[in-house]
Amino acid sequence: MSAAMEPSIGSGRKGLEELEAKALEIIKAHGDEGIYQHELWKTLGLDSREGSRLALRLLKKGLIRREPTVHKGRHTYKLYIAEQTRQPVSVDIKIGSVIEVPCFTCKNLERCHIGGFFDPTNCPILVNWLASKIARLKRSMSS
Repeated sequence: MSAAMEPSIGSGRKGLEELEAKALEIIKAHGDEGIYQHELWKTLGLDSREGSRLALRLLKKGLIRREPTVHKGRHTYKLYIAEQTRQPVSVDIKIGSVIEVPCFTCKNLERCHIGGFFDPTNCPILVNWLASKIARLKRSMSS
């Protein structure tokens, strides 16, 4: 396995994000002309399977657009930076709903962390509170 492939495989999520960032820089550098998908793979030192997955991840995140084309008699894709047309999202949060969260009144809040003895992922108080909120939401949606 080549050294160029190690960041995407060996170092988990951070490696994937770094690889995606490098790919985006390369695609952006090609501007309106775009870049053939296979050229991106070669530049990053990836095989076709890993390169395809990378392109699909970027496409799914809405960061690039991919157009089918023919290059030297073969079907391929050209990659372009996606136009940023997303609208900002506005979320109204009422203080009442935040104050209800049982964590804010928990005596173990300062010792609570993922993987610790007090862990929010398996806290029965938090799980029960979330279950009741979900049940209430489902009841209001079915009414």
